[in-house]
Amino acid sequence: MDDLSVETFSPHVGAEFLIADPPNGGPVTLTLTEIRRLGRQPAAPRVEPFSLLFCGPPGPILAQRIYRLEHPGLGALDVFLVPVGYDETGASCYEAVFN
Repeated sequence: MDDLSVETFSPHVGAEFLIADPPNGGPVTLTLTEIRRLGRQPAAPRVEPFSLLFCGPPGPILAQRIYRLEHPGLGALDVFLVPVGYDETGASCYEAVFN
């Protein structure tokens, strides 16, 4: 996970990531909609922290926890997702922060 960066995810904005086995039902597909640079932090574990915004179906809302995201190019990633609300279309959105 330490080698993940903005550059890792930039080519995949708009791509789908699958959560194959969430605890509350069948598979859920999330779309990577945005990458945010959080500013350089020279003394932090990750010098250039960033966050990813994913959006998916309006419900059921995924609880805050670690999920295994699967992507054809990036493989399987265990990512801590936090629900952050809805977008303008009503999709549920989640943030993952890498710091």
